Amino acid sequence: MKPYLLLLLLYSFSLHSNAQVADIEYEKFPVFQECEDVDVSNLENCFTHTLQSFVFQNFKVPEIVFAENYNGTVNVLFEVTKKGGFKVLYIDGVYDELKLEARRVFEALPIVQPATYNGAPAYVQFTLPVEIPLVAPGETIVQTSEITKEKEQVDLDFTDEYDEIENLPFNNEEYQSNINIPFSHHNYSLFDASLNRVGLNNHTAQKPYIYSEVNKYYNFEAANNKLLKKKSSWWGRKLWNEHLVTIKGKDYWLTLDAGVDLQAGKDFDANIDTYNNTRLVYTQGGIGKNLSFFGVIYESQGRFADYFNRYAESIRPTGGNPAIIPGRGIAKKFKSDSYDYPIATGHVSYTPSKYFNVQFGHGKTFLGDGYRSLLMSDNASPYPFFKINTTFWKLKYTNTWMSLRDVRDEVTDNGSFRTKYMANHYLSYNITKRLNIGLFESVIWQNDNGRGFDVNYLNPIIFYRAIEFSTGSRGGNALIGLSAKYKVNDRINAYGQFIIDEFSTSDVFGGNGSYKNKTGYQLGLKYYDAFGLKNLFLQAEYNRVRPYTYSHNTVVLNYGHNNQSMAHTLGANFSEIIAIARYQKGRFYGDAKFIVAKRGFEFNTPDDMSFYGGNIYGTEKDRIATEGNTLAQGNTTDFFHAELQAGYIINPATNLKLYGSFIYRDFNPQMDTETVFKNQTTWLNFGLRTDLFNWYNDF
Repeated sequence: MKPYLLLLLLYSFSLHSNAQVADIEYEKFPVFQECEDVDVSNLENCFTHTLQSFVFQNFKVPEIVFAENYNGTVNVLFEVTKKGGFKVLYIDGVYDELKLEARRVFEALPIVQPATYNGAPAYVQFTLPVEIPLVAPGETIVQTSEITKEKEQVDLDFTDEYDEIENLPFNNEEYQSNINIPFSHHNYSLFDASLNRVGLNNHTAQKPYIYSEVNKYYNFEAANNKLLKKKSSWWGRKLWNEHLVTIKGKDYWLTLDAGVDLQAGKDFDANIDTYNNTRLVYTQGGIGKNLSFFGVIYESQGRFADYFNRYAESIRPTGGNPAIIPGRGIAKKFKSDSYDYPIATGHVSYTPSKYFNVQFGHGKTFLGDGYRSLLMSDNASPYPFFKINTTFWKLKYTNTWMSLRDVRDEVTDNGSFRTKYMANHYLSYNITKRLNIGLFESVIWQNDNGRGFDVNYLNPIIFYRAIEFSTGSRGGNALIGLSAKYKVNDRINAYGQFIIDEFSTSDVFGGNGSYKNKTGYQLGLKYYDAFGLKNLFLQAEYNRVRPYTYSHNTVVLNYGHNNQSMAHTLGANFSEIIAIARYQKGRFYGDAKFIVAKRGFEFNTPDDMSFYGGNIYGTEKDRIATEGNTLAQGNTTDFFHAELQAGYIINPATNLKLYGSFIYRDFNPQMDTETVFKNQTTWLNFGLRTDLFNWYNDF
């Protein structure tokens, strides 16, 4: 039997506007489309009758109400906004099903002409009691209350407010969010082919990517659904398929996960038992459609292969701490032969429109399409940053401002690390459906003369070299670069970079080996689904950086942070060939990487303290020569690195992996010194890792 509705519209309301109070006040009810031709004196009755009719026609009484023979009232407090929208403020009812139905009906109401006060749009609140059982709409008794300029406080019982909080099903909201995708070369290779099809108008050099911009071309949910295991128990789902904790309401969502990076291995040549013990907690979420956040806290202890430990200790900071773990941060001593190194990274991401994304956080940036980057890489420790991405037409423009640290003894002031700042611009332009070019400029300046963060560099569209000159020739270190990518077809693309760290064309192109010829270039090739085998990814890359690149005559203004390069892992004065293969089938994956390089180091002996251009922290005042400088000069070293890894993805939602890795490294310098000496490493390692970042062992 069809239920009937009796709607008694008993309302109390208040409204406010910015209009001045006139001698004769004018009040007007909200106007439905059906009431546009009604006299002002009858607008009130027309509004209430139209509202009653809409609710009667659309309200569907839940079955549980009939089953339990319920009689009562659902009270709905709602507002008609200045823009004519209906906004539910509070619903009081016995059954959650009735509350949800009432909310659904009110959210379906059309936009109306707003109420007015003295001729200006105004807010107005109503209380609507819906009687159950339901009868057809009848006559409404209207009691007019005084209209004031400010909203009156509505005296309601909110004792059920806590119980009203809705917990909705989690539907992998991160894939449509503005959160950065954790940057891992293997993980990014899974969707790299989808982003590099001919004809797409996207941009692939600015990393890390945002989920929402990649999900347009690569369906994360569909890809992960192929990996899901059929688990019905809570423990089974959380271990194999899902985030540990998920919370979702109407306008927000959040996930919380615990993770690990547990490693156990052995450096056979140095006879060192290696390990890493990382516990981490990370969260991600969104508030509304535009605001997202991500954060992770690591607590770690570890001991690594001999070459890794020696390098970590060689870049140790002033102040007594024994090492800086490459790419992670400053470490303190743990037991007698290990390191303790905490890390915290995260960001807030805000997207006010489809054209802009703004981020503030503590992390890293990578610019380029290769395995290495000569412009900006994720090689160094995390740092504070502020970033603006602007995307429109065929362009994507990225502005990043960073705060960096110089932690060496010679620049430390009263025990405090030296602060310097970096700002860079990267403009990506899709010239054709196959060809992309990128224009890069960067500047580093120090906090001298109380300068602090120089507002001159906040301008997002200036040419930094001009600002560098205006603030003093030694006030900053500017670099420029060029990148390019060409899609041969959907399975092959070529890419490259070119960096110039000295604006002297006669020295750069003069061919006389000037130390001011501080340049580098990269050439690379990618091959997707290689030889017709799906998910086989091959990559070849050549990098070459001349001596003295990234260094500066003002020693603080080098291109480094925490004693690590902000660009290429090997610093400068080297050439390098890289070959990479990656493959994944289901939850199983494998990677192979081979690197051959020729590097030039300083001797740093009592007989020769000259600067040959390999260490970016060297001062050019100690250079070996003004002209005649050649690649890999100094303590020339042949370098070979081979790395194999195979693993199994335990949980695709959290990227938890079980793996084994094997590294063979041969380091053969022209002369053995205290810091540069012949070394061979055979390092076998097994681990369980939540893969959220790149961990470089190839230096």
